[in-house]
Amino acid sequence: MTVPDVSAPEVAGDTKGLTVKVSELSKRFHSEQGVVCAAEGVSFSVQPGTFFTLLGPSGCGKSTTLRCVAGLERPDSGEIVVGDQLLFSSHKGVIVPPHKRGMGMVFQSYAVWPHMTVFENVAFPLKAGKRRFSSHQIREKVMETLFLVMLVGLEDRPAPHLSGGQQQRLALARALVHEPRVMLLDEPLSNLDAKLREQMRIELTELLYRLGITALYVTHDQIEALAMSQTIAVMKDGKIIEMGEPREIYSRPKSRFVADFMGATNFFKGKIVEGTHMGMGLVETPQGKIGCRLPGWANQGDKVAVCIRPESIQVHERPLNEDRNLFEAKVEVVTFLGEFNECQVLVGKMPVRIRLHPSIVLRRWENVFLFLPPEMCTVVMGD
Repeated sequence: MTVPDVSAPEVAGDTKGLTVKVSELSKRFHSEQGVVCAAEGVSFSVQPGTFFTLLGPSGCGKSTTLRCVAGLERPDSGEIVVGDQLLFSSHKGVIVPPHKRGMGMVFQSYAVWPHMTVFENVAFPLKAGKRRFSSHQIREKVMETLFLVMLVGLEDRPAPHLSGGQQQRLALARALVHEPRVMLLDEPLSNLDAKLREQMRIELTELLYRLGITALYVTHDQIEALAMSQTIAVMKDGKIIEMGEPREIYSRPKSRFVADFMGATNFFKGKIVEGTHMGMGLVETPQGKIGCRLPGWANQGDKVAVCIRPESIQVHERPLNEDRNLFEAKVEVVTFLGEFNECQVLVGKMPVRIRLHPSIVLRRWENVFLFLPPEMCTVVMGD
């Protein structure tokens, strides 16, 4: 069997992806409990060839938003534009059906056809579409796509006989075979085990980047979003509450919800007692004074919460020569997690989580000193 030469696919510099623009999108469902607002005023723009993720807890509206872009749900209001094509507009009365939107989609459940072989699954979109292909063209396109997703040699295998990871690659191949310029992915890795999920997110991100395809991705997994995305939009109760680059969303969240949702964090409640100076200020808390970064909206006297990630806290055996950001603590719990030691310590009566290199061993009930680097302390709105 001759494998087509597809070792040098298009790269992002020659991107063929399209812009995706969603404006003021709203979708409501009627239930026995009343009207449920799944999406309300959702707006975002995805640049060509980039990876954009809708992130949030179950029921926040991220999958509904994706399904509206795909045409599987009809929004109540708003507008969806892909490239220069208007796909939906409540104001103009435009509704383009799903099969005419030209996008690829991969579902959480894979949705491969069990009565077909691997080859037949991938070939189906080419045979069922309006554009006619010869048998030779179909075989060539299918084999090129199977090569991209590393399934060459399995084309004659029945789809149910594939592993979970292989079925996910098959679902991806079926979505890629008609060369979409936009790919929609609805939690495609959530059914895989942890090790395979980590491997697949690297492969998937690299593949879409090399092909230059615009990706709109939905997940509830924070690590997945941070690892794969160029832009993350965090959703809650049907709305986007924060949007930005992964490092910005993780390190400098603007709201308490995002700070808490994006990973383990510690909150020190207090009041701003010194105003901004070069973006820095001072917050007085029951545990002590904390120098930290202040956002533009913060003013002296505001009740706020200072958040800091467990891995950013420094632990010392002896006190430092500091009059702020330094707290005496007592070790309460130490848990070895392989890559790091997760510890809970008490600052007064307040539990604080810290993460240390596994070579650093603390003993239960040991007294230590915590230093909170001011540049790693971020202020968010208080309760």
